[in-house]
Amino acid sequence: MLYNNNEKSMGFRSQKLAGPGRLITLEGIDGTGKTTQISSLASAIRKQDISVLELREPGGTAIGEAIRRILLDNRNTGMCSESEMLLFAAARAQLVREVIRPALAAGTWVVCDRFSDSTLAYQGYGRGADLEIIEKINNLAVGSCRPDRTVLLDLSPDAALERLGRRPDKADRLDIEGRTFMKRVREGYLAIAAGEPQRFIVVDAGQPARALAQEIFSKIWGGLGI
Repeated sequence: MLYNNNEKSMGFRSQKLAGPGRLITLEGIDGTGKTTQISSLASAIRKQDISVLELREPGGTAIGEAIRRILLDNRNTGMCSESEMLLFAAARAQLVREVIRPALAAGTWVVCDRFSDSTLAYQGYGRGADLEIIEKINNLAVGSCRPDRTVLLDLSPDAALERLGRRPDKADRLDIEGRTFMKRVREGYLAIAAGEPQRFIVVDAGQPARALAQEIFSKIWGGLGI
C-alpha cells in the first residue's frame, strides 16, 4: 500500500474541528492487519470532514524511506540490535519534525502505522535491549509529540505467522523472525498497554476486518470525547 503524503505538498485541507490535530498510532506484531485497518480508520475519519494524513514507520520522508530500505533488507542480517534501534529512532525523529508536527499544528489528524511503542516492543522486549535506554532514545526522537490514542491489534503469533505465510510479496528482514521472537514482542506490547490504559485501545485482530474497523473507529471517536 502507498501511504499518502500528498497533503504535505498541497497544503492541509480545512476541517470542521478547530484546534490542533490528533495523532493516532496503530501497533501490533507483523501480520495483524495494520495496513488494512489504517486505511479503514483514515477513511472513516475523513467522512467526518476531517483532514487525515496516513503515515508509516519507518518512512514518510525521503530520509526515513532510505532508512527503511536498510532496515528491511534481507541482506542486512548482520545488523546489531543497537544499530537497528538507532536507525528506527533516526527515521522517527525526521518524521516527527518534518511531517507530523506541521500536520498536527495545521489541524490535520495523523494516523501512523507504528511509532515509539514499536521500538520498546521489538528492540526492547523482543531483542532484549535495555528498556530505560530505549525510553531515553524515544524521548529524544519524538520530544513532546505523543499519540493521543494507540490501537493495539492483538493476535497470537501462530495466527500472525499463518497470515504472513499467505502474503504474495517476499518477506522482509523482520518478517522472517520466528514464533518465539513474535511471542516476546506480543507480550511486550501487552505489558506496555497495561501500563498506559488511558492511551491504549486493545482489540482482537482475529475478528473479520469490517467488524474490527467498526470497533476501532467507535472506540477512537468515543474515547476522544468527540
